[in-house]
Amino acid sequence: MWEYTDKVRDHFLNPRNAGEIDNPDGLGEVGNITCGDALRLTFKLDDGGRIKDAKFKTFGCGSAIASASALTELIKGKTLEEAARISNADIAGFLDGLPREKMHCSVMGQEALEAAIQYYKSGGTKTAPPVKEGKLVCTCFNVTDKEIIRAIGENHLTTVEDVTNFTKAGGGCGGCHEQIQEMLDKINGVAGAVTRRETARLTTLQKIDRIRDVIQADIRPILADDGGDCELVDVDGNEVAIRFKGHCNGCAFSNNTMVSVVQKKLREKVAENLIVKMV
Repeated sequence: MWEYTDKVRDHFLNPRNAGEIDNPDGLGEVGNITCGDALRLTFKLDDGGRIKDAKFKTFGCGSAIASASALTELIKGKTLEEAARISNADIAGFLDGLPREKMHCSVMGQEALEAAIQYYKSGGTKTAPPVKEGKLVCTCFNVTDKEIIRAIGENHLTTVEDVTNFTKAGGGCGGCHEQIQEMLDKINGVAGAVTRRETARLTTLQKIDRIRDVIQADIRPILADDGGDCELVDVDGNEVAIRFKGHCNGCAFSNNTMVSVVQKKLREKVAENLIVKMV
């Protein structure tokens, strides 16, 4: 489905520092299992104030496991000041790169590290995840405008798809795409109205035929690489109902596949406002 480097495969199949440190000096928890990814990072300092050990527990895809493993390797031996300068790009670079669609995994690692350092600085009193700052933009994945603005600035993002890849914002119902585009335009200095791809108005039968063609030509070959498949069940307005088959049926990450593969391809090839659901 995606091209992974040898380092990503290695850290996924042989993760370093998996587990949890008892009585940690630093503890950071980010993500949400209901959204597909969650990470718990713990570390212990030596007498000189350097991170002598770090461990992680994660729920997520192979890229999430690899990113968390890489993060623990990167921070060991560093002072908190040095560790705080590690970015999501550093995590991805340590792994010789991540697929664009999986960059949010490295961002999750960076956020977990920041939370763990803050835990230490607060004396271990902030055991609950901090309340997010900013205005909620993506209700599907609980992403705020400040998180999106930061991702755009730090990673030089230029498209809504980029923002989704780095933050997950916009990867669900798509209702926040316009807000994300406005932020992109403001930060990147794009003047005037956004020029959007025009899609000719389709009849219901034309839309169904085009969806079937895209599933057959573009989506099924991707899923087949991992032993999966899907079929079209129904089209109701802009809602497209599909059924996964093969290894995709019942897979723990089928919801991610539905958004990042099926919905993404259908929006590219058929209409930008399509919403895909599983039955």
